[in-house]
Amino acid sequence: MTTGNVTKIIFGFFIPLLMTNLLQQVYSFSDTAIVGKGLGDNALAAVGNMASLTFLIIGFSMGMANGFAVMIAQHYGAKNIPALKKAVAASVKLSGIIAALLTVFSVVFLRRIMVAMQTSDVILEDSLRYGYIIFGGLTATIAYNMCSCILRALGDSRTPFNAIIVSTIINIVLDCFCIFVLHTGVEGPAAATIAAQIVSTAVCVSRIRKIDFLSLSCDDFAWDKDMYGQLLKNGLPMAFMNSITAIGCIVLQYFVNGLGVDYTSAYSACSRYINMFMLPGATAGHTMSAYSSQNFGAARYDRIRDGVKVCLRTVTAAYLVLGSVMVFLPSVLARVMLSGENTIALASQYLPISGAMLFAVDFLFVFRSCVQGMGQPMIPMISGILEMVLRVAVVILFINVIGFRATALAEVCAWTGALIMNMTAYEVLIRRYINNSKVQNTVCTCR
Repeated sequence: MTTGNVTKIIFGFFIPLLMTNLLQQVYSFSDTAIVGKGLGDNALAAVGNMASLTFLIIGFSMGMANGFAVMIAQHYGAKNIPALKKAVAASVKLSGIIAALLTVFSVVFLRRIMVAMQTSDVILEDSLRYGYIIFGGLTATIAYNMCSCILRALGDSRTPFNAIIVSTIINIVLDCFCIFVLHTGVEGPAAATIAAQIVSTAVCVSRIRKIDFLSLSCDDFAWDKDMYGQLLKNGLPMAFMNSITAIGCIVLQYFVNGLGVDYTSAYSACSRYINMFMLPGATAGHTMSAYSSQNFGAARYDRIRDGVKVCLRTVTAAYLVLGSVMVFLPSVLARVMLSGENTIALASQYLPISGAMLFAVDFLFVFRSCVQGMGQPMIPMISGILEMVLRVAVVILFINVIGFRATALAEVCAWTGALIMNMTAYEVLIRRYINNSKVQNTVCTCR
């Protein structure tokens, strides 16, 4: 990614990655739609009620993996293969430790957290059955995230795409089989999700083993204090950023649950749509993470700026289409996943507000990932704190004034505040690095 046409390179990486993320959302969406239509709105509420907690636990591990991938991409961009191999080996070891700790924590405290979130007795047991299976299989999810992050750090977005094609088909088939043939409850889709993750991990591992310069030896796994320190320095802030953001979402879920089961169902459906429609922004963010990390390692700061411009134009085009659908066709979207007229009406209140400001979260992904790629993970973490504060403050202030719409307003304010912080940080950093590079080149020329 450090040489060649910027637009061509970014789109060559972006498109397979977009398809990967889209397919991930398709099987997440399929879970929701199949559960909603096959088991009813209460079962949908039970599954959706787990979303914020799942984001907290899995988001932490994903943040760590993304932080590790920044270091891997920087070493790859600098062509430092020995350091690259040590970074991969250390990342694998750390991911294994994280998987064990998070699995124990989430399974042991799941019921207490669900009760603390004001989960209705009507959906509590279904939420627990779904959650115990999802968190019990956390190792498979973390393994896939780490493997896909390693591949993306090396510029390979096609293998994760191939893995998701297979796992999506498996997930949808197993969902339908479990619910409509075996007549299971929510535990069927949960088990199908874990099975799909195992398959996708196997595909990525198979590809990694074929990369010659990633043939790891025992020496690569040896303890290296500096390497582990660097990985944790990058990974922990990004993990905490995701977790802090998730805490804000959990608080939001707490207030939604307090309104009643219909509100929980509507919020679950709306959250699925937001996750799907922000995919171009999230994909552009992952693209910029790998692209900016490699070019930062190669000291090609001018290419980083060019890459940001390409990604911003891309997500703007996507926003004009997807944001318009959310604004003008909210009831059509709601009816795809929801059955009750009240839940459909509630979702139709939420979607236009978030759709109008969808560009804010799209731009946020681009700038935040670029700042991370330039070796500044603390700034995104601080912006995550700002997101949480804004999300919680807005819902507390307005939930009793404008009702369910306050949840959409809280999301919009959180996105906007974090965007301003990361966009400002990017401008300051990129100007500093480019100016310093010009000074160094001038000094070398004079010598």
